[in-house]
Amino acid sequence: MPRFALRLLLALAVPWAGLLAQAPLPYRDPRRPVAERVRDLLSRMTLEEKFWQLYMCPGGLADSALLTHGIFGLQVAAPGERINDIQRFFVERTRLGIPIIPFDEAVHGLMRPGATMFPQAIALAATWDSALVAQVADAIAQETRSRGIRQVLSPVVNLARDVRWGRVEETYGEDPYLASRMGVAFVGAFERAGVVATPKHFVANVGDGGRDSYPINLDERELDEVYFPPFEAAIHEGHARSLMTAYNSVNGVPATQNRRLLTDQLKREWGFSGFVISDAAATGGPTVLQLTEPDTPTAAADAWTAGLDVVFQSTVPQYRPYWDAVRRGLVPVSVIDSAVARVLRVKFALGLFEYPYVDSVAGSSPAHRELARAAAREAIVLLKNDHDLLPLSRTAKSIAVIGVDADQARLGGYSGPGVHPVSILDGIRAKGVTVRYAPGPGRLAPAYATIPSSAFGAGKLTGAYFDSPSFNGTPAFVRTDSMVDFAWTLNGPAPGVPRDWYAIRWSGSITVPPGGVRHIGVDGSDGYRLYLDGHLVIDDWRKVSHRALLAPVTFTPGSTHALELEFFETTGNGRVQLVWDEGLPDDWRARIDSAVAVARISDVAIVVAGTEEGEFRDRASLALPGHQEALIEAVAAAGKPVIVVLVAGSAVTMSRWIDQVGAVLDAWYPGEEGGDAVADVLFGAADPAGRLPITFPIAEGQLPLVYDHTPTGRGDDYVDLTGQPLFPFGYGLSYTNFEYAGLTITPASIDTAGRVLVRCRVKNTGTRAGDEVVQLYLHDLLASVARPVEELRGFQRIHLNPGESRDVAFTLGARDLRFLDRELHWVVEPGTIRVLVGASSKDIRLRGDLTIRSRCSNHYRNIETVAPSRSARVNSRLGLCP
Repeated sequence: MPRFALRLLLALAVPWAGLLAQAPLPYRDPRRPVAERVRDLLSRMTLEEKFWQLYMCPGGLADSALLTHGIFGLQVAAPGERINDIQRFFVERTRLGIPIIPFDEAVHGLMRPGATMFPQAIALAATWDSALVAQVADAIAQETRSRGIRQVLSPVVNLARDVRWGRVEETYGEDPYLASRMGVAFVGAFERAGVVATPKHFVANVGDGGRDSYPINLDERELDEVYFPPFEAAIHEGHARSLMTAYNSVNGVPATQNRRLLTDQLKREWGFSGFVISDAAATGGPTVLQLTEPDTPTAAADAWTAGLDVVFQSTVPQYRPYWDAVRRGLVPVSVIDSAVARVLRVKFALGLFEYPYVDSVAGSSPAHRELARAAAREAIVLLKNDHDLLPLSRTAKSIAVIGVDADQARLGGYSGPGVHPVSILDGIRAKGVTVRYAPGPGRLAPAYATIPSSAFGAGKLTGAYFDSPSFNGTPAFVRTDSMVDFAWTLNGPAPGVPRDWYAIRWSGSITVPPGGVRHIGVDGSDGYRLYLDGHLVIDDWRKVSHRALLAPVTFTPGSTHALELEFFETTGNGRVQLVWDEGLPDDWRARIDSAVAVARISDVAIVVAGTEEGEFRDRASLALPGHQEALIEAVAAAGKPVIVVLVAGSAVTMSRWIDQVGAVLDAWYPGEEGGDAVADVLFGAADPAGRLPITFPIAEGQLPLVYDHTPTGRGDDYVDLTGQPLFPFGYGLSYTNFEYAGLTITPASIDTAGRVLVRCRVKNTGTRAGDEVVQLYLHDLLASVARPVEELRGFQRIHLNPGESRDVAFTLGARDLRFLDRELHWVVEPGTIRVLVGASSKDIRLRGDLTIRSRCSNHYRNIETVAPSRSARVNSRLGLCP
């Protein structure tokens, strides 16, 4: 080749070579389709790098030596600037530069300082206003995204079918339709803002007795018709890109490794393309709770194979047994690749590879605080208002405000601190009236407290742990314990000691505090024996139950006494505490008397009463805790008008006191602006129009009690109580009155694939403007299987001025009319559907009938298949018409 030609080729080649050298790797090229980028990045990853994309936990860079292969994401308790520092480590200092997904909790506000705390989820459901919930979610999403958080472990779309459950406050109530509408509003707002929402906990996590994470045993009909709809709606309508499993088992299989749920239902039937995460530390649960797995690596492998994508643990170092499952080949590579691809698709779709950092951090704003106040006002439910006691008239110049909840501004579970939370007491004071405050006896009335470590002196207690329920032989383990306050649920009490077969002897001395002690004892799972100065003072050695036993003592303050406690366990779940009554207030009667005195010199008394609940804090009793019921009775006996304001996340029983008070408001946990919102309603600046998203029972013996039950085979009542609720689902009063008229169903007859428009006219017949929540329920008059007595299928919240009327319309289609037949196929049956429109599930104002015809003229079995979700089993029914 001539020399000049070679030079020409080199001259032309050099620029192209430079361009090729500068071209980004395919996975880094935002112009390429996400699927192509995922394939390219996946092909470059080692097995260890793949594993770390399937592991998430709270933390920062303290464990950076373990994070050189990357990680799915971290829950970072820091502002956006710190998240940028953490993100920079993964982008710039790991081999492939895969960014993390920073995640956090945001049930009703980002759970961090500086973020707006809106009313709790159950309060948002009580608004029956999905448009407002979407506004609230959008505000939370803005504050979340501005801090660099790109995933929230919210919302909770589990159904509150038993109000004893401590997590009712986090839910949208008992009804699948209401929960679906609220869940879609919340999820949609986050996903549109570029923050991944995570509906949880798939599929149910409250079992018998209203106990959290108890085993769920539900047949296919109940799962499909009741528990699945909120999750399906969040995915198909809200476009959720993540989902969290539950802790408990579902029909015998732990939810984290339930193929029926995670693969068959979620990924195949619903076509879910996002990723599934476990609840925190749930993947190992089958080894210590359900006892279906021999060890954690096997449990992890079975979870991934069943359809779990990401393991959520409490710390970075806990990764080892999960990596062991992958390293040892217990998980097929195809399963790992599929899970990693799901994670990478979302990371690419979020734009994290191009824009991994946050520019600025935005917190609460005046607009968001005003929205929080508006939401709290809309959530308040007026349960009773005898003789129009509310709103408070101008003649109420002095008000007694009673109860610690008036002054505490409690925000509920999964809350940040809020931004200057307004208490109910401050809200009332801001109305310019004379306020006299008395705290009353408080929410709790503890009879004893755990004996602190300071009482045992420098020597503390010697604990001898035996690996059998007797004290024969040599202890398996001996250690010094600073106090006795133990609960062994998952593990044994000491190394080498079984969790369900042991005995413990604690010995040492105890010093009586200067204030003296009246009683000392044990709160625990029997059996136990307590010796003081060599004398047996408590003997509960037979295994029966769990209880607290205290013995009276006459010790001199400052004196020291020998103490020995023996305890044994033969079935697991051992719990034991050494307790006494030192330092506990015993002045609750005096506190009630003080509150009564304040009420007597005031025009009206407002008692603000609260409950105790939360995650793993289920309630056996729904009565107000402590001495609050006695407080209400005593204040009512003072002869002044009494209003009770409830601060609670679930139902409260009221039989002891409700007939003695004039008005009851349920404020739920109303958020950081809740104090002003409650005051607005009390003084008439806002109309109460919240409606109950749960049923309030008269007594716990009625539970579970939901409005949409199927008909009984005999009767609803008890020998000593009605089967009816105290307050029904959908219930709530107003300061004005509404009249319903003119129900029309158009057309009145449709075929099984038809649509119908239901209309009515609602008029404000009172003298005040107010909101009404118009509710539409359906009842099947004759069906091939037992159907619920009512099912909510529509609701609208409307505002009407005095004398104003408005037409309200609902559209019904096949999805609203379908159910599972006897063979568990989705069908719409020809027949008559009763359409019920009213102000609650009990307060039905209008009704009419809708006729459903078969699409086949010679249809003799009266069944039409629609919207099949089990296509393989339904295909045989498609040619049903002869």
